[in-house]
Amino acid sequence: MIWIKPLVFENIRIAFQSIRGNLVRSVLTILIIAIGISALVGILTAIDSIKNSTEFTRLGANTFSIQSRSMRVQIGNKRYRSKNYSYISYFQAREFRERYTFPATVSVSVNATQTATVKYESKKSNPNVTVRGIDENFLQTAGYELESGRGLTFKESFEGDNVALLGSALIKKLFSGDADPVGKVISVGSGKYTIVGVLKDKGSGFGSGGDQVVLLPFTNVRQYFPRPQMNFRISVMPKTPQLLDAAIGDAEAAFRNIRGLNVLDDTDFIVEKSDNLVNVLLDNIKYVTLAATIIGFITLLGAAIGLMNILLVTVAERTREIGIHKAMGANSRSIKQQFLIESIVIGQLGGLLGIILGILAGNGVSMLIGSSFIIPWQWMFAGVVLCLLVSLGSGVLPAIKASKLDPIEALRYE
Repeated sequence: MIWIKPLVFENIRIAFQSIRGNLVRSVLTILIIAIGISALVGILTAIDSIKNSTEFTRLGANTFSIQSRSMRVQIGNKRYRSKNYSYISYFQAREFRERYTFPATVSVSVNATQTATVKYESKKSNPNVTVRGIDENFLQTAGYELESGRGLTFKESFEGDNVALLGSALIKKLFSGDADPVGKVISVGSGKYTIVGVLKDKGSGFGSGGDQVVLLPFTNVRQYFPRPQMNFRISVMPKTPQLLDAAIGDAEAAFRNIRGLNVLDDTDFIVEKSDNLVNVLLDNIKYVTLAATIIGFITLLGAAIGLMNILLVTVAERTREIGIHKAMGANSRSIKQQFLIESIVIGQLGGLLGIILGILAGNGVSMLIGSSFIIPWQWMFAGVVLCLLVSLGSGVLPAIKASKLDPIEALRYE
């Protein structure tokens, strides 16, 4: 054991000498390995950042919604709510809110339009603004936060006052940077509204109105955006996550009574957990992870071929040196070990560089989406193991070739 350790260190020293002697080829191989590992670690780190981001976890908040089943929603290759049923009326939604006694927060909302134009003095938005009618609990159940001002009050929600909450994108469009929008009067459709609050950035993904949104009292929307069979949405947030399933069962029973269904009738509405969308997104993210893994493996395969080629060339260039080593008493095992260690050193250098680049790239995405810095320990460990496997796979054939050289023929090699 005392003899083996110095031999290993000596082989590592020789490996670094060989890398310096073939610097261009070695650096290119290290870079190819680094690109493969950085692609793998970077994409997977970015995916972990997305999963851990506030915006993503907010989609899986402790809420569920009661909706009409008359809509058709398709996410990816999955379709939901494809059967037509009756809409949820204003009176049904309001009755549920008043009768539901479970320890939970209940909000009622309705979509007014997605093609509104908002005006302030001489400025106006594009005709792509989402207008939604809400009550005073909507911000809490929908995951919105206030940048400034306040939310709606109970009185404003049910009496239909002309007040509004605006998304951040509309504020930037209608007001200069130093202007305080709270208290200003805007025009939405045929109505004039006083701004009482400004929403924080939320983004426009997953089919939401995002920051191009105006939130009005839902009773006001019934007056200024009337249409037959307005379809309301009920959102429920239990006081604790542990009560979610119990709250769903209680809500379904209560709303069946409101809809006048008897025991034998099919449920003509849908109760949907907010984490259903998260589960669909996670399911689709698996394909991105698979694609990243395939890209990384293909790149590493190219690196393995390049590394094997370098080592085979090295064996040919160092044939005389190998003959001298054998003539001085080195056996085939030590020669084989020398080339395997050289292969491992190159592989680990590429892996180390790739892991650093991957972490930086993945956390670059994390910074863009406002997530925290992530150290992907599992992907770092996976990168080290992959580089070790690539190194061993590439180094075995050259090592065996070097160990089988005849010392006499090797010494005569020019």
